[in-house]
Amino acid sequence: MKSRDNISLCRYAAQVSEWLYGCGRVRAAETYMAAVKSFMNYRGGEDIPLCKIDSQMVVAYQYHLRNRGLSANTISFYIRNLRAIYNRAVEDGLVANNAPFRRAYTGTSKTAKRALRAEDIRRIAQLDLQDNRRLQFAADIFLFSLYTRGMAFVDIAHLRWSDIRSGYLVYNRRKTGQQIVIKWERCMAQIAERYFSPSTPYIFPIIKGRNPRREYLSASHAINSALKTIGTMASIATPLTLYVARHSWASIAYAQQVSVATISRALGHNNESTTRIYLASLDNSAVDIANKIVLKSISF
Repeated sequence: MKSRDNISLCRYAAQVSEWLYGCGRVRAAETYMAAVKSFMNYRGGEDIPLCKIDSQMVVAYQYHLRNRGLSANTISFYIRNLRAIYNRAVEDGLVANNAPFRRAYTGTSKTAKRALRAEDIRRIAQLDLQDNRRLQFAADIFLFSLYTRGMAFVDIAHLRWSDIRSGYLVYNRRKTGQQIVIKWERCMAQIAERYFSPSTPYIFPIIKGRNPRREYLSASHAINSALKTIGTMASIATPLTLYVARHSWASIAYAQQVSVATISRALGHNNESTTRIYLASLDNSAVDIANKIVLKSISF
C-alpha cells in the first residue's frame, strides 16, 4: 500500500473517475471531476494530499463558493462529491477518516418553481421562429419533450426512427434502462418530420456518431441558451430549460386531475417502492389517456 502522505486528491480522483468510466458510469465520473476542478480552482491549481484536507479548509472553500455567488444547492453539490471521493479513499484504507466535511453544508434547499402553466406552453408553441433555426430547434425540442411526457433530453438525442413502431414510440431510458412506451401523436410527428434526413438513423440532428457524449452535451448547452431567449419572447418569468418541460408535463397533468400514480408511471419513475406498488396494476392505456389530456389542455 502506498504511503498515505503520497495520496493526493487529484491523483486519487482521476483513478476513481477512470474506474467509473470503465464501468459506464460516465455521469458519476464527470461530477467527481467537476468537484475536484472547483476545489483546485479555489487552491490556485495546487494539488493536496488527502490527509491534509481538514474541516477548516472545507469551510473556507464553502465560503469561497458562497462569495462567488453560487447557490446553496450548487455549493452542496461540490461538497458532497468531494466527500464521496474522500470516503472512497477511507474505505480503500488510503487515508484516516478525520471527518473534514463534518461542518460543511451538504443538504438541499427548495428551488424556485420550474413548471409552466398550460397558457405558457401555448405561447411558446405560437411563436413564429421560422427565420431563426437555432430558436426554432430549441422550441421544437422543448415542446417535443413536453408532448412525450417530459422525455429527458439525453433520450431525445438518441431517439431513432426505428423506435417508432406500430403507432407507438418505444425506447429505454438511458438513466434507468426502463422501457417507455408512448402513443405516437400527431403533434410529435409534426416536429419530428421537420428534421427527417435519410442520411442518419436519428430523429433529431444531435448525435453525429463521432463523440455522442460530447455532441449531446454541446446540444444541451446550446438549446438551454436559446430557451432563455424564447422565454423572454414569450413573456415567461420562469427561466426556461429542457428540464422545465418534464416538470411542466407533471404539473399540468396533476392540474387536470390525473392521478399521481399515473403521472409517476408516465415519467418513468421506478426507484421508489411506493410508486412501484401503486403502478403495478396500471397498463399503458392509462398513461396514453393522461398524455392526451395534457396535449388537449395546451392545444390551440
